[in-house]
Amino acid sequence: MSACDRGAHPGLTGKSAPDFTVSDGASTIHLADYRGKVVLLNFWWSQCVPCIQELPGLLQLHRDRPDLAILAVSIDEDEGDYKRFITMRHVTLTTVRDPNQTAAKLYHTDGWPETYIIDRSGIVRRKLVGDPDWSNPEIRAYLNSL
Repeated sequence: MSACDRGAHPGLTGKSAPDFTVSDGASTIHLADYRGKVVLLNFWWSQCVPCIQELPGLLQLHRDRPDLAILAVSIDEDEGDYKRFITMRHVTLTTVRDPNQTAAKLYHTDGWPETYIIDRSGIVRRKLVGDPDWSNPEIRAYLNSL
């Protein structure tokens, strides 16, 4: 998998996902609100090529598995870039802009995209760096097992 920048901090796997609340004035994500659901916490940036490549797969996964909470946290500093991206790419995921990277810092994320798979109990089960194939049967089976 490729990424704009690779993080090397998988230390959260098997531990409670750090809770956070991020609000950008238009939307708010409070991770604790999703307890009881499988969560894909995705950190992205509108100028990151792997993030753009990953988006269609995430959107299809969202359509196929509406029971999954796919939370997309953008690190875009420019609100206009963020809004244009959301509109032009028809993003229907729950998303919020976090230009100060408040949530990303809690997860030691410095590579885009990075996705954390969090189980129903709030435990981080996996960290994926880059643009995985969200239609891959192994990934789909893993998500079904949670």
